[in-house]
Amino acid sequence: MENLRERISSLKKERNAIILAHNYTLPEVQDIADLVGDSLGLSLEAAKTDADVIIFCGVTFMAETAKILNPSKIVISPEPDAHCAMAGMCGPEDIKEMRRRNPGAAVVGYVNSTAASKAEMDICCTSSNVLDVVSSMEERDIIFVPDSNLGDYAGSRTPSKNMILWKGFCPIHQSITPDMIDDLKREHPDAMVLVHPECRAPVIEKADIIGSTETMIKSARDSDKKEFIVATEIGMKHRMMKECPDKTFYFPDVALCGVMKMTTLKSIVRCLETMSPEVSLPSDISERAYGPVKRMTEIK
Repeated sequence: MENLRERISSLKKERNAIILAHNYTLPEVQDIADLVGDSLGLSLEAAKTDADVIIFCGVTFMAETAKILNPSKIVISPEPDAHCAMAGMCGPEDIKEMRRRNPGAAVVGYVNSTAASKAEMDICCTSSNVLDVVSSMEERDIIFVPDSNLGDYAGSRTPSKNMILWKGFCPIHQSITPDMIDDLKREHPDAMVLVHPECRAPVIEKADIIGSTETMIKSARDSDKKEFIVATEIGMKHRMMKECPDKTFYFPDVALCGVMKMTTLKSIVRCLETMSPEVSLPSDISERAYGPVKRMTEIK
């Protein structure tokens, strides 16, 4: 593994590349990345980087988002088949049909969407800025795609808006149940409960803190508590333990995304050596998706 890390370091300098990794990726991938973060943080970094090449370790919609923000740069997704299940649950034709059924409604789309779907949105959002994005819309009626759980959460916090929800979901967060949180709470009664808003409402109701992965890390770092129950994907545990070595974190057993674990050190070496597979988007889709994505990065 050390040879792989050294090879990545050498190739990265040679290519003037930056490696971005999502919080859910493998620990060894996070350890060699230039930045580890959530979708918003990584999107912001992609928008401002001076690197010629962006290696995006995560799922394909993230690499597409980086390409939308940096059309002239080389963006590489080490595992081009690492497709987010939720991103495939709502396509551009679905959004067009929802617009036809709800004239005058604005379309707010979770960043966990394909580039083609983003091209049909008015603005994108992440779990970090969803409440600010929804609140910023002039329209009362908001079509929210594709995550019904995140949309339901946003609607509960912005009662002046009428949320029209698509029925998508993250299979990992959907699988977390209230009973799982209750069981962990019985085992660790002093633990603070951190819940991602992609979880279902009955799970969110168990939370002490609701928020994105970055919110979770900040909450753990700032809290006097020593134990935390974390309702999100278990890849987060590595970074939380690194940043809070004196604290303990408990995750539901079901919270593992195999797709997020597809990118390995070997696949990063391979893509740096071959400069492939490069993310390529049709120019019309890239141009139309740029506005919604750019607006997302401006609401932090």
